[in-house]
Amino acid sequence: SCSTVLKSLHFITKPLSDEEGNFSLAYIITIHKELEMFVRLLRAIYMPQNIYCIHIDEKSPRDYKTAVQNIVNCFENIFISSRREHVVYAGFSRLQADINCMRDLVNSKVQWNYVINLCGQDYPLKTNKEIIQYMKSKWNGKNITPGIVQPVHMKYRTQVSYREYIHSGVPYVYPAKIRKAKPPHNLTIYFGSAYYILTKDFVEFALRDARAKALLEWSRDTYSPDEHYWVTLNRLPG
Repeated sequence: SCSTVLKSLHFITKPLSDEEGNFSLAYIITIHKELEMFVRLLRAIYMPQNIYCIHIDEKSPRDYKTAVQNIVNCFENIFISSRREHVVYAGFSRLQADINCMRDLVNSKVQWNYVINLCGQDYPLKTNKEIIQYMKSKWNGKNITPGIVQPVHMKYRTQVSYREYIHSGVPYVYPAKIRKAKPPHNLTIYFGSAYYILTKDFVEFALRDARAKALLEWSRDTYSPDEHYWVTLNRLPG
């Protein structure tokens, strides 16, 4: 029962400070295995003023999906993404999973300030309050999506076309013998982390701006596009 979940796992049920209560974070968590690890992560980052979008890999076992749904049902501010992807490592589906959650989050009633993406094997080193204070002091109004101009040894990821395949039940990304066109709008491709902390304004820009949409479409057949997409958009002037 939900009461047992809340009590036995000691979920926090009210903001621990006024500062935290007035500063909501959004989380995107992409998961596919290890239910206990996911619950530990969720318990560690959970605050009632935050909002959480959980993306469950579509190819995860049915009992795993059911167990996650049963936990999510106990909270008003946690939900399963409205669209789920068959996630392939280093494929476009991994980026699409985050974008699916972003679309849901921008339409939510919670007025969140930043979104943080995690995978099911992550675990926080800072408290919710420490994360907020760090964001306010050093990154106020800015995104954390570090990167550099795409290095020469990484250009193979965007120079040829890649496809997602499933062979003997194992999904993987494979290069096709098709050379890609140059990036749209003469964009310079940057390379960095697939993990980020983004402002709500930036998320709305990424979902609606013509350049962002064009880059997303161009990135569909690149290798691990989540490692260039956000950092490239963040480097656009203005």
